[in-house]
Amino acid sequence: MERKQQGKQSVRFACPPVICGAASIVGEKEGDGPFGDQFDFIEMDPLVGGDTWEDAEGRLQEKAAEMAITKAGCGKDAIRYVVAGDLLGQLMASSFGLMSLQKPLFGVYGACSTMGESMGIGAMLVEGGYADYVLAMTSSHFASAEKQFRFPLGYANQRPKAATWTVTGSGAVIIGTPGASHAMARIKGITTGKIVDYGVKDTMNMGACMAPAAADAIAAHFTDFGSRPEEYDRIITGDLGMVGEDILIDILREKGYEIADRYMDCGIEIYGKDQNTQAGGSGCGCSAVMLAGYILKQLEAGEWKRVLFVPTGALLSVVSFNEGNSIPGIAHAVLLESLVED
Repeated sequence: MERKQQGKQSVRFACPPVICGAASIVGEKEGDGPFGDQFDFIEMDPLVGGDTWEDAEGRLQEKAAEMAITKAGCGKDAIRYVVAGDLLGQLMASSFGLMSLQKPLFGVYGACSTMGESMGIGAMLVEGGYADYVLAMTSSHFASAEKQFRFPLGYANQRPKAATWTVTGSGAVIIGTPGASHAMARIKGITTGKIVDYGVKDTMNMGACMAPAAADAIAAHFTDFGSRPEEYDRIITGDLGMVGEDILIDILREKGYEIADRYMDCGIEIYGKDQNTQAGGSGCGCSAVMLAGYILKQLEAGEWKRVLFVPTGALLSVVSFNEGNSIPGIAHAVLLESLVED
């Protein structure tokens, strides 16, 4: 049997699974941003027809899952497993939102890095022969996240420049075997991140919390795969924002890697400069909708040949913060390749 372990924390797939369906659903603010015309559906009702913010986020996941399955053309019966998570306590959006699918569920939590974790696990399930099709997805909602992690919106507190705006949206992908139809890109490998803690305690500066973990995962990927930044068309993080971007680039320079000329952050890109989102967007849904709505389309068209997709997460909770703990970060890298030949 061919060894698939690569280096210390990566996997190189012998028969790379493919992404054969993707769906992105966003809220009104995200739809007003520069990528509004790339997303599949813009939900104008912030409650999505539900009664609570948590219910609304679950409905976003339900809609994104159904749309991704339809676009993949495989049918719901073909889905063997669902790998999903969100930011809410006990994964409320995923558990309640995906209940109607009646599919075996792996509930995962990586904070805003959850899309990378979901895809990594899903790809291993497919490539290992444990499933022909896996649904990997996540979500976030501005109001449900603010309610749980920040302060009541009614306080009207001034947001600092380092703060980010939680994306309302859900992104989903269908991961299938190499022969699956509607293939958009292949997952060549993954690098699972480690927990990295630089002692930052500022909940309004998630970029500073997550950037060291992103740098650690990206450097580990380069080491494990014996690659250099110039071999990638884009190196894309999830939601470091304008503050985290500078920190990441500086740390990687110290490690001997220059990525500035091919770097992109979903949180910086998803909103326009006139939308008053301070350092940019954040949340599980940020990287997920940008992947499903924009990044995969560039790979499918052959505009980009090789992308390192690195969702980033801050591992805090209300309990840990109130107990005075620092905020560790984590990031998971997914190596995506175009199926378009030169």
